[in-house]
Amino acid sequence: MATLTVDRRSGKVVGYNVQWYDGKKRFTIHMSARSYHHKTVEKFKDLLETLLYYRKNGTVVPDKTVSNRLADMPVELQSKLANAGLICVTKSKTCQELWDSFLKHKAMVIKEKSLNLYQRNREIFFTTFPPNKPIEQITIDDLLEWKSTLLARYATSSVTGYIGVAKMVFGWAVDQDWLRKNPMEKIPTGNFRNRDKDRFITMEEYGLLLDACPTQEWRVVVALARIGGLRCPSELKQLRWADVDWEKNRFLVRSPKTERHVNHATRLVRVYLCSRQESVHIVLCKIKGSIFL
Repeated sequence: MATLTVDRRSGKVVGYNVQWYDGKKRFTIHMSARSYHHKTVEKFKDLLETLLYYRKNGTVVPDKTVSNRLADMPVELQSKLANAGLICVTKSKTCQELWDSFLKHKAMVIKEKSLNLYQRNREIFFTTFPPNKPIEQITIDDLLEWKSTLLARYATSSVTGYIGVAKMVFGWAVDQDWLRKNPMEKIPTGNFRNRDKDRFITMEEYGLLLDACPTQEWRVVVALARIGGLRCPSELKQLRWADVDWEKNRFLVRSPKTERHVNHATRLVRVYLCSRQESVHIVLCKIKGSIFL
């Protein structure tokens, strides 16, 4: 059985001592009154007595309720129980270990461009959080403050991306059983769209842009992006002359961004003829071998 005593100074409670004797040695765990309420100390004493009962009866794996209470316990108290030999505490992973493991895993399943984006997110994360900081010590308040700092330095859409990747990284830590809960789970990611900067590009402006292009190849690039709706440069770089169906006025587009999704590796883009020279079909007819390899 454990006993609970109260430390007082000038009549004021300054701390609590939870003590027990294992037959050979007396153990004492001190808990400051500044950090722990009396009810919290009593619950800790009850949990400690349960652990002592388990050890006495040779129980290796505690029940789910006790396991959850241990997982929710502050790291400081977990360390004290571990030092007393009542529980085993696995060394917490650091932020450095988390990001290194995450990027090593992602390098096998994502494209180089996405990997570079994640590495950029890693650099931004470490401008606030030390690489050697245990991930279990990162709180929701720390992450909210980090998000506020990012919003003061970067555009909202950029911060949305940074928060989204960080949320993915901590979610991966949960999947690896390095964390019990994702500290970013309740932090709003944000929105990539900034409608304040939306503006429709008129055909007149588009025509001026074509006139300003230095070469025919650049006019093809602009036409395919503005009229054809192709992603630049990923989809443009994969176009071939064999992909153009002249009789049906359409061409095949390969999409590296969506190829991992079923039936989204390619799509057909239909060309509608118009009277203006900027028609995609007319621009394609004018060029022989510049952008298509």
